[in-house]
Amino acid sequence: MQVFDFLELAITNLQHRKLRSWLTMIGIFIGIAAVVSLISLGKGMQQAITKQFEEAGSNIITIMGASGGMASPVLASISAKPITVKDKKKVEHVQGVDQVAGILVTTALVSFKGEEKSLMLWGMDPGPTKEIVRKSQNYEIAKGRELEEGDKAKAVLGFEVANNLFRRKVKVGDKILINNKPFTVVGIVERVGNKLDDEAVIIPLQTLRDLINEQEKYSMLLLTVKQGYDPEIVAEKIRETLRKFRDEEEGSETFQVSTPKDLLKVFNSILTIVQVVLVGIAAISLLVGGIGIMNTMYMAVLERTKEIGVMKAIGAKDSHILTIFLAESGLLGAVGGLIGVVIGLSISKSVEVIVKAVTGTQWIVAYVSWWLILFAIAFSFIVGVISGLLPARQAAMLNPADALRYE
Repeated sequence: MQVFDFLELAITNLQHRKLRSWLTMIGIFIGIAAVVSLISLGKGMQQAITKQFEEAGSNIITIMGASGGMASPVLASISAKPITVKDKKKVEHVQGVDQVAGILVTTALVSFKGEEKSLMLWGMDPGPTKEIVRKSQNYEIAKGRELEEGDKAKAVLGFEVANNLFRRKVKVGDKILINNKPFTVVGIVERVGNKLDDEAVIIPLQTLRDLINEQEKYSMLLLTVKQGYDPEIVAEKIRETLRKFRDEEEGSETFQVSTPKDLLKVFNSILTIVQVVLVGIAAISLLVGGIGIMNTMYMAVLERTKEIGVMKAIGAKDSHILTIFLAESGLLGAVGGLIGVVIGLSISKSVEVIVKAVTGTQWIVAYVSWWLILFAIAFSFIVGVISGLLPARQAAMLNPADALRYE
């Protein structure tokens, strides 16, 4: 018998038990759908984040207080030893540093038309260094303008602040109160997709300092590296300079210096761990599916014992019987895998569309590749073959005489 003969016979046998075959495949295609959708979304998110970092620029270095973490500027500003104006001056003289932008972040009560919200308040220098902040935070002005030199009681609002947080939308030219002080809205930022940014209010740095009576501290420093200098080497020089200036030992610094490569590495590590855990959980469905295939194949052996006896009586070898049953179990796995791939990719694409519609951003993108599709189908086929191995071996070892007498 040829390979195609085995496959044809296996397909015919499965068609005779359509309902059982479909029920057997449920565990396989649920597991594969979960694995494919998770890998697709995880890989897509990884690529989207990498793209965001590339757009933000590979020459921007971030400096924060050590307790702040990479996304906690408020905590950074209230750490035991926050970044100060003196630190900024020292950093500006490090070889390879181009421009340094200081940012102060706090929370404040923002009122509009009698409605009050506690929001994140960003203070930034409206001078030339504002371009570093804009590029780093990856925001664009949707309406109005950015803060400009000479601005005092002016504010730029995040997308959510302007459009969704208050009962009435805030427009350019409207008046708001920040800690009971009047400010004029001069700009509204496009949706970023990050809650910290979309629900923030940006005002001039000195205005914020006067508002909260804080003239020395920064929540973070953002700096650009001169062309021709390696950001990693410049970052290390900054660490050495700040350690010496603050009289701190290596390994016990009260500050942290991060390059885009460092931040990307952290994001990728977190995503990989989460993805592995979720795929591991989804793999339980594949185990259940494999047990279902094994159970179905054992039942098939019992139902077709006489048929096996007839095939052996007319010359079928043990290897032929083994191959027929393995082909059936492998097909159950492969077809279940194919269905799972279609469902999984549909789920991931739906998530992408929904997230884009809700947030207006593309932080989540469905990643599709031939290797993912082929791997999923091949893996499910192998699961099917392994699951059918013991039942197939049992069928192959049947004695022809005993099989023909089986009732």
